[in-house]
Amino acid sequence: SSVGILLLTGETLKPNYTQIIGLFLGILFFCFLIWFMGDLDRVMKFRLYIAIAAVVFFVINLIFGSASYGAKNWIHIGPVSIQPSEFIKIAFIFTGASTLNKLQTPRNLGGFLIFSALCMGALFLMKDFGTACIFFITFLIIAFMRSGNIRTIVLIIAAAVFGVFLILQFMPYIANRFAAWRHVWEYADTAAASGGLFGLGLGNGYTKTIFAGDSDIVFGMLCEEMGLLMAVVVLAALALLILLSRSDVTRSRSTFYSICGCAASGLLLFQACLNVFGTVDILPLTGVTLPFISLGGSSMT
Repeated sequence: SSVGILLLTGETLKPNYTQIIGLFLGILFFCFLIWFMGDLDRVMKFRLYIAIAAVVFFVINLIFGSASYGAKNWIHIGPVSIQPSEFIKIAFIFTGASTLNKLQTPRNLGGFLIFSALCMGALFLMKDFGTACIFFITFLIIAFMRSGNIRTIVLIIAAAVFGVFLILQFMPYIANRFAAWRHVWEYADTAAASGGLFGLGLGNGYTKTIFAGDSDIVFGMLCEEMGLLMAVVVLAALALLILLSRSDVTRSRSTFYSICGCAASGLLLFQACLNVFGTVDILPLTGVTLPFISLGGSSMT
């Protein structure tokens, strides 16, 4: 997080208070969740209310949200803008893990499937397809950890691929978002390719002048200004966090904690991959942030 704040400060040559406040609120929220999730009875008591709150947030977003570059995923309250889907990620993991923590009855499975479908449907209506991909992968992780059935997961993925095919057929304008994919070497003198091992120095890069240079393609800005070595250190820190979460799974006193740990770390990993691989043109750019680095109060929190 401090690397991200330093990078964004170099962009404007002044402290980025949005990022700092987002970090502070995130730490407070983290401490609250540690306390809240310490009591499994309390978790089970509130799981339905948290799921309902998530759906209500989506409804509010759909009614009062404003579109930004194609996706209707922001709510503006005076000078403050909030992205509800960032907080619903936590509710999604929480609800899925707590619903499937007990016996895998049709009622429990049905409830989670309905909740997942509502979340995915809302993201589809908001045209926030990058976040929808993250939710879908998280759903797969939760479903696999509870069932252990690879065949079921393959069927779900096949259905999702068919859904993507239908979207591209009936909403062809979405394919235009991928028009820049595989053209990275035409601009190899900028972004990640131009920073070398140690970077050009804070504020000296070109990527900061590009649209979403400090958010959706911030990995390019990180490589350009702070160098490939610092970029690798940031990714290594994320990887170590995920490996730590994985090592804790077998020692958890409840499947709820195991599923939460794997789902949260899997979400972070997949979101980081979408940002990094999108920036270096291995994958199409999906418009998601790099955790702890990209500009954004909601995403940082």
